[in-house]
Amino acid sequence: MTEAIEREAMEYDVVIVGAGPSGLSAAIRLKQLAEAAGTEITVAVLEKGSEVGAHILSGAVIDPIGLNELLPNWKELGVPLETKVSRDKFVILGPQGDLDVSFLPFPKWMLNHGNYIASLGNVCRSLAAHAEGLGVEIYPGMAASEVVYNEDGSVKGVVAGVFGIAKDGQPGPDFQPGIELHAKYTFIGEGVRGSLAKQLQSKFGLTAGRDPQKFGIGIKELWQVPDENFEAGLTQHTFGWPLKNDTGGGSFMYHFGDNYVAIGFVVHLNYKNPWLSPFDEFQRFKTHPAIRGYLEGGKRISYGARAITEGGHQSLPQLYFPGGVLLGCSAGMVNLPRIKGSHNAVKSGMLAAEAAFAAIGAGRSGDELTAYEETYKTSWIAKELRMVRNLKPLWSRFGTIPGLFLGGIDAIMASMLGGWSPWGTLKHGKSDAESTGLAKDYDPIVYPKPDGEFSFDKLSSVFLSATNHDENQPAHLTLTDASVPIQVNLPRHGEPARLYCPAGVYEVLYDAEGKNPKFQINFQNCVHCKTCDIKDPSQNIVWTTPQGGDGPNYPNM
Repeated sequence: MTEAIEREAMEYDVVIVGAGPSGLSAAIRLKQLAEAAGTEITVAVLEKGSEVGAHILSGAVIDPIGLNELLPNWKELGVPLETKVSRDKFVILGPQGDLDVSFLPFPKWMLNHGNYIASLGNVCRSLAAHAEGLGVEIYPGMAASEVVYNEDGSVKGVVAGVFGIAKDGQPGPDFQPGIELHAKYTFIGEGVRGSLAKQLQSKFGLTAGRDPQKFGIGIKELWQVPDENFEAGLTQHTFGWPLKNDTGGGSFMYHFGDNYVAIGFVVHLNYKNPWLSPFDEFQRFKTHPAIRGYLEGGKRISYGARAITEGGHQSLPQLYFPGGVLLGCSAGMVNLPRIKGSHNAVKSGMLAAEAAFAAIGAGRSGDELTAYEETYKTSWIAKELRMVRNLKPLWSRFGTIPGLFLGGIDAIMASMLGGWSPWGTLKHGKSDAESTGLAKDYDPIVYPKPDGEFSFDKLSSVFLSATNHDENQPAHLTLTDASVPIQVNLPRHGEPARLYCPAGVYEVLYDAEGKNPKFQINFQNCVHCKTCDIKDPSQNIVWTTPQGGDGPNYPNM
C-alpha cells in the first residue's frame, strides 16, 4: 500500500534515525566540524517517541569519557550528570542471606570511580537542546517506518511521519502519508534491535561471519525513598538469587538526585527454562531482606523495560552499508560486565560524524563510509569491548559464579597483555531464541502474588510507564504465521511470550471449559523493549514501529 503513495521529500546532508546518545552526539559533532571549517551542513534527527527521552531507558551509571570529548564544557552547559558515584557495592544473594564481596580485588574497569548516576533520558533532552542550538533539526513523534533506496541499491533516506493507517492497513480518515527524508548519508541510531537496523543488516549481509547477537532484558523501576534509606552516590550490583546458577543476570541499584533509587534487574535472554518470567523474578528479588530495606517506606514512581545487547566484540556487525552507518546500540556496543553503553554510543556518533563530514567535503554521497569502521577499530570502544569479549561466553558455559570468576580473570589478563587471552575469542553459539528449552523438561515456576508494597503486577507497572498507542492503527507486533503460537509454541514451550514479555502484551486465553486456546496480542501495552522479537523460539513475532509518538513516555528514566 505504501509503495504507491506519493510523498513530499526533504533533502539533508545527514539524516539520523533516533535521538539517543549516539544520534545526538553525531548531530552535534557534525555541526561542530562544520563550524570549525566555516561551512554549512544540514542535519535532521528523527525520534519516534513523543519527545526526546520518552523512549530512553538505562540504569544509568554514565562514564563521562565520551561527553568529555564531545563537549568538554558539558558541566557549564548544564548536561545533567547529577550524582557522582561515591561507593561501589557488590553482593551475592542467597534465598535469605547475602554476602558482601565488595572487598574482593575487582578490576578497575568494573568500579565506578569518576562516573555519574543520572537519568539518561534527561541527559538526551539536554543534548537535544544543545544540538538544536547548533542548528540541528529534531523531529520528535516522527517514526522512521521504512528505508528509501536509490536505483543503485544504496540507501537514499527514510520515510517518516506516517499517521492514520486504519486497522485494516488502509488509509483512514486522518491519514497522513508522511515524508521522505533524503540524505547523502543516513545514520541508524534506533537502539537495541531497531526495526530498520534489522532490515539493513539482513539486506546488506552486515552480520556475515559474525557471532549471533546476544541480548538481555533489563527491567527498571524508579523509586523515591526516605532519607534514612538513601545514600547519595551508592551503586550496588547483585548476583545470585532469585536466579539459578545456570541463568545469567543480576541486579543494579543506584542512588541519585532527589532521594531517587533506580533499581533494576537484568536476565540474559539465552535462559533455557521456558517457564521463567523475568518480570516476576524482578518482583521477587525486591522482597529479599537485603533489598527491601532500601525501598521500605518509599514510593515507586516509574517503570520500564528494554532489551540490552550483550554479544559485544564477536557479535558486532559491519558498521557501514551503502549510504549509511549503524551507531551505538544499533550496532551492539554495550560493555556487558560494566553494564554500560552510553559512553560508547557517544563516541560512535562522533566517529561516524567525522567520517561523513570528510566524505561530504570531498563531494561524495551514498557510498560506504569505510573510514567509520576503520577508526572504530583503533578507538577506545574497540579496545574496551575486545578486552571483555570472553566474559559472556564463559558466563553462559559455566554459570554465574564460576563464569564471572573466569571471565574476570580473562579480562584482567587481556588488559595486561594487549588483548591476548588463553581462550582466544570464544564463540557465543546459539541465538537466544534457539536457547529456549522444551516445557516438558522443566517444572513450571509458581511465583508469589504481588504484595503491592515491594512487588507489583504487570498492568499496574505498565501504567507507570505512561504507555499509549492509538488503538485504531494496525498492531505493530505481527506474526509471520498466526498458527504458530498455539500449534507450535504452546505444546513445545508453553508459549513463553506470555512470560518473557514484561508488559502483558501476550496472552493465551481459553474458553469456559479450559479448552480451545487462543493467542491474543494486547499491543497497546507494549513498552517497546523488543524482547518478543528476540526471544520467540519460533522467530515468528516481528516488531515494527507504530506511528510516531506512541509507546512509553518515561520520566527521569
